[in-house]
Amino acid sequence: MQACMRDATQEIAVNRDADDKCLESNAKTYFKGVAIIKYCVLQVLRAVKKVHLFSSTGEEVSFDENGDAVTVYEILNVQILLNDTFHVVKVGRIKPRAPPGKDVSINASAIMWNEKYTEFIPKICSETCLAGNVKIPRKGQPVCCFDCIPCSNGKITNFTDSLDCWKCPEDEWPNENHDACIRKVIEFLMYEEPLGASLAVIAMFMTLVSTSVLWIFIKYRDTPIVKANNRELSYLILLGLILCFLCSLIFIGKPTAITCLIRQSIFGIIFSTSVSLVLAKTIIVVIAFKAARPDSKLQKLLGPTVPKLVVCFCSTGQFLICVLWMLSSPSFVDYNSKYANGKIIIECNEHNVICFYCMLGYLGGLALVCFVVAFLVRNVPDTFNEAKFITFSMLVFVSVWLSFIPAYLSTQGKYMVAVEIFAILASSAGLLGCIFLPKCYIILLQPQKNTRKHLIGRIQ
Repeated sequence: MQACMRDATQEIAVNRDADDKCLESNAKTYFKGVAIIKYCVLQVLRAVKKVHLFSSTGEEVSFDENGDAVTVYEILNVQILLNDTFHVVKVGRIKPRAPPGKDVSINASAIMWNEKYTEFIPKICSETCLAGNVKIPRKGQPVCCFDCIPCSNGKITNFTDSLDCWKCPEDEWPNENHDACIRKVIEFLMYEEPLGASLAVIAMFMTLVSTSVLWIFIKYRDTPIVKANNRELSYLILLGLILCFLCSLIFIGKPTAITCLIRQSIFGIIFSTSVSLVLAKTIIVVIAFKAARPDSKLQKLLGPTVPKLVVCFCSTGQFLICVLWMLSSPSFVDYNSKYANGKIIIECNEHNVICFYCMLGYLGGLALVCFVVAFLVRNVPDTFNEAKFITFSMLVFVSVWLSFIPAYLSTQGKYMVAVEIFAILASSAGLLGCIFLPKCYIILLQPQKNTRKHLIGRIQ
C-alpha cells in the first residue's frame, strides 16, 4: 500500500502545475489527497480483478470485471423438527462459473418440505422470455413465475428476459418478431407504380386529345361552326384545358419544396382562368341572341372588351387568394409516420386548410355562376346548342368537385393525392367532351351541317 501511494505521489507530481506555492493552501492539499486515494482505489481494483486462486479448502477465489467476488453459494434448508429444534442442511450449490445447466445443483430428496408445499416448484415456471417479449410477474406466485408478453406496437426488446420494451426511432419500425428495428417504407405517389403511371398516361392522353381539338379548330377556323363560337375564346379555353391536364403531373412524384409551394396555386389559377373563359363564352352567347335585332343596344357589347373584362375580373380573385396563401402559410414537405404503421408518407402539408378550401370554394362559385347563366339561356335558338353544351359541361364539373370533397377527406397519403388528380382529369375531360367534341363531330363527320345556310336556317 505504501508503494502504491508513493507511485501515485510521483505520478501526480509529474502532471502538477509549476506553481508549487498553491499547494500550500488547504484546498489544494485536500484535492491532492482525494486524487491520491482515487488513484490507489483504481489500482487496487485493477489488481483485484486479476486475482484468481484456490483456498486451502480447494475453493476457487476470483473477481468479475466489476470487482465483485465470484464465489460458490451453498443452498441451505432450515429443517424444524418435532421437538421444536432445528438444524440447517446443505441441499445444493450455485457455481457462477460452471457451464450452462450445471451452474445450479439441488438435491431435492434432502429437502424437508413444509406441509403447504410438498414438492419442488417445476422449472417450467421460470422459462426464459425470448427477445421481443417482456416479463410480467404473476400475482400471488413466486418471483420465478412470470408470463411472456409480446412488445406493443412500435416497441422492441432485443435480449432475453427483458423487463421493458423501448420505442424505435422515428424512421424505423419493429420487425415481425419485435426484436429489431427496421427501416420504414417510404411512400408517395410514384410514376413507377401502377396507380401513378395510369394517372400520368391518362393525363398525357387527354393532353394530346385537347391539342388535337385545338389543331382542328385552327385548321377549320374559317368554317361557320368555329366562327359562330367565338374562335379566340375557343382557342384560349382549349389552351387552358391543355394546361389543366398537364398541371396534374405536378402532383405525381416525390414532393419537393418547389412542387409543394406551387402545385395547388397553379391548379387553382389555371382552373379559375379556364372556367372564367367558359363564363365569358356563355355571356357572349347570351348577348349575341339578345342583340339579334339591328336596333339593339347590346350590339356594342359584342366586341372583345366584355370577354376580357370577365376573364380578368374572375381570375384576379383566385390569383389574390393563391398569392395570399403562398405568402402567409406556404405548403411544405412533410414526412408523416402517423397514418400507417411501418410507413413514412412523404406528402405536401397544406398547412393552412382554410386557404385551400377558399380556393376550391372560389372555383366552385365560378362554376356555379357559369352553370346558372348557361341553364337560364339553354333554349336560345343556337344552331349548335352552345348554351346546352356549356350547361352539361358545368353540371359535370360541379358534380365532380362536389364528390371530390368527401372522397378527399376520407383518404390518406398517396390516395389523397390520387383523388385530387382524378378530380382534375375528370372535370377537365367533362369540359372538353361536352363543349368541343360535338363540334369536332360535325366538322369531321358531318361537314354538310358546317355551312352558313344551315346556321342561318336553324337560327330563323
